Amino acid sequence: MKVGVIGAGTMGSGIAQAFAQTDGYEVYLCDISKEFAEGGKSRIKNTLYGRVSKGKITQEDADSVLSRITTGTKEICTDCQLIVEAALENMEVKNTTFRELQDIVGPDCVFATNTSSLSITEIGKGLDRPVVGMHFFNPAPVMKLVEVTAGLNTTPEMMSTIKKVSEDLGKTPVEVEEAAGFVVNRILIPMINEAVAIYAEGIASVEDIDTAMRLGANHPVGPLQLADIIGLDICLAIMEVLADELNSTKFQPHPYLRKMVRAGKLGKKTGHGFYDYE
Repeated sequence: MKVGVIGAGTMGSGIAQAFAQTDGYEVYLCDISKEFAEGGKSRIKNTLYGRVSKGKITQEDADSVLSRITTGTKEICTDCQLIVEAALENMEVKNTTFRELQDIVGPDCVFATNTSSLSITEIGKGLDRPVVGMHFFNPAPVMKLVEVTAGLNTTPEMMSTIKKVSEDLGKTPVEVEEAAGFVVNRILIPMINEAVAIYAEGIASVEDIDTAMRLGANHPVGPLQLADIIGLDICLAIMEVLADELNSTKFQPHPYLRKMVRAGKLGKKTGHGFYDYE
């Protein structure tokens, strides 16, 4: 199967790697320019070669995965059977991306979005086919879960196809009806928001909050460290979607989270968040 992955950032490149390291899949990794797409492939190369240096895979295996990834802009996706959109978490960007793709791909190509919180139905508004949610988790080549989400117009056949594809990749799909935040982020991001509140109120330090949740709740990673990995801008965007869609004050983003984002302290990707990565 030929799969177009739209967006070559952290999630898009990870999704491309997950497909490319699976027999039977060929990937077109696309972004707004070929240079950006090549940057995503370079990120995959560095990851794979790092595994080679540790003896986890062979050089031949790494090069085989890379050979299944072609970079470019979305115009190269003419013969794709599946599109996985991993662009910015912005409704207009996602809808516009699919509008442009419907004039490039064939009528039988399945449209899937990696959105972490937005309405599947609204992403597909005005398109010539429905959209299905295929939400991977970071790092996509490693994490086993995929949330497969149905919008109002998503067909059972599309759900079955994406569940089967997820299983091909060695993932475990969970079927989710459309709702703000789906399952994981509906639970996880408010927990992170509450951890931000505890820190902002001076109740405990960043390190002690994370230690408490690792040792007291058996979490592998503390909530503030996880926020840095996800990106504080993404956490804020998801909280705003939850607050808007569910119309509840309990989902209001904490002011300190907004302050961090305004300061450009977004976590690992900027070198600074609740922890210093430089």
